[in-house]
Amino acid sequence: MRSRNRVTTNLQTTTMRFGLNTFLYVSPFVTESVKLFPKFKKWGFDTLELPIEDPSHIDPVKVRAAADKAGIAIGTVCACMGPGRDFRGSAADQKTATAYITQLIDQAAILGAHSIIGPIYSVVGLIGSHSDEEKKKHFDLVVKNLKPLAKYAESKGVQLCIEPLNRFETDFLNTCDQGLKLVKAINSKAVKLHLDTFHMNIEEKNQAAAIRKAGPLLGHFHACGSDRGTPGGDHIDWKPIVKALNEINYKGDVVIESFTTDVKVIARAAAIWRKMEPKRDDIAVKGLANLKKLFKKK
Repeated sequence: MRSRNRVTTNLQTTTMRFGLNTFLYVSPFVTESVKLFPKFKKWGFDTLELPIEDPSHIDPVKVRAAADKAGIAIGTVCACMGPGRDFRGSAADQKTATAYITQLIDQAAILGAHSIIGPIYSVVGLIGSHSDEEKKKHFDLVVKNLKPLAKYAESKGVQLCIEPLNRFETDFLNTCDQGLKLVKAINSKAVKLHLDTFHMNIEEKNQAAAIRKAGPLLGHFHACGSDRGTPGGDHIDWKPIVKALNEINYKGDVVIESFTTDVKVIARAAAIWRKMEPKRDDIAVKGLANLKKLFKKK
């Protein structure tokens, strides 16, 4: 069992782990939500991804202790880029976003999470057409704001994994190529790319090719059904994806980030208007079984 008080992280896992984003069951995640941990462990998940909508919602020491007790890791913290958290927005929005991510870095270090993941650049849902000049201004602002945060994250043993989203959720980063451009511009070993099969299913011409292009810069991976439901129970061709991840020797976490109508606030945010499966447990349990079969893991 890990120490409950010692701040440690592990940026390099030696073997791939399968995880679950807790948005499937609760929003917001609060300290009392740790009662879910034993169930997730019983189902066979190695690690969890905690969306922290507001750092005041949790006591990271207590959450870490509960994870230790359940025997499950907290691998990642999911950044929730809501209104006012915008690295390409107003000066006030940039300041708010910086304060939020700084707090998440501190909490991730206590939780033992190796990464903060998600669209760490702008408010989710902000879309519009911009001139080339405006696009460059936005890009430069994001780089300017993320550089010092990357340095701080590195000092805490945490990495930032930046996720491109589909065109309906952001106009800033949609593809692997765009994500890699941002990662390389920040130029920090604490900054990696985060790819998600749901978004790639919309934006990439070939998911496996995108994974290969990311190569060693791929720091996190979401395995989601094409309908935001069960991975492996959808129309995505998973075999080339698995092959590509193996070819680049990806050893990070593979996390199911799917949503249901049961969590109303997330259902509205993610446009989930119908049940993806008869029971939401099916997404987690069947999804994990499918991933283990695809990756040939016991």
